[in-house]
Amino acid sequence: MEFWIVQSLNGIALAMLLFIIAAGFTLIFGLMGILNLSHGTLYLVGGYIGVSVSRFTGNFFLGAIAGMLVVGILGFCMQHILLRHTHGHLPQALLTIGVALFFGDLAIWVWGGFGHLVSKPAFFEGSIHIGELSFPSYRFLVILVGVIVAVFLWWFHEKSIYGAIVRAGEDNEEMTQGIGINIRLVKTLVFSLGSMLAGLGGVMGGPFLGVYPGQDLEILTLAMVVVVIGGKGSLLGALIGALIVGLVDNLGRIFLPKLSLFLIFVLMAVILALRPQGVFGRE
Repeated sequence: MEFWIVQSLNGIALAMLLFIIAAGFTLIFGLMGILNLSHGTLYLVGGYIGVSVSRFTGNFFLGAIAGMLVVGILGFCMQHILLRHTHGHLPQALLTIGVALFFGDLAIWVWGGFGHLVSKPAFFEGSIHIGELSFPSYRFLVILVGVIVAVFLWWFHEKSIYGAIVRAGEDNEEMTQGIGINIRLVKTLVFSLGSMLAGLGGVMGGPFLGVYPGQDLEILTLAMVVVVIGGKGSLLGALIGALIVGLVDNLGRIFLPKLSLFLIFVLMAVILALRPQGVFGRE
């Protein structure tokens, strides 16, 4: 029983990390219709910034804030300078692939071609013991941050005036612009928020996944699987999809390590066969 509890918690911790990343992708692609294939690279840059700042200051949380802000500013510049003039998913895909390659090579030049670990906060270096059950306290922090992000995004999207503007722009961009809302600025700010979530994910994942060249493609693939399973444009779908992928991936690595990634794509294929729009996608 203890084995299953620990492994389930491991899967949930991974799921919360994937949700933070996939939620940013959903905001950018699902709600604003911008296909950003550099999202995994934003995660990687956020992780590297977190490594550098946390090592320099000795403070993990300053590294997390720096990773979020730097990647958020980078996302703002990408949208405002490049993507606002690019229409259609194919041009967006080609442009963001180019951005990903540029920043991927730049990261290797600055941080080297080897992996780095972000240092955990001192308070979360140990384990939490509940009876005979022991679980790394840092992974509880990841779960907590994921829950906080989920609650914030729910409030932002469903309860705030800004979320209403985003939903209006998603449903009818021309009408939204006609009533005096600067929809271009809205898109830029939402893109920046989604980028900040990728940067936060890079720092939060650093202590147990590490940060290394090539990780951007791995993370982007998993984030896209989460969005496809959950449904395009659904934050709840991103959360449910992340939980499914996180649990399946963790249990697959234990029982079928050579087929763990394959199982995720089989699951995605089954869900798409039964419900092509995803679990919570629109008809």
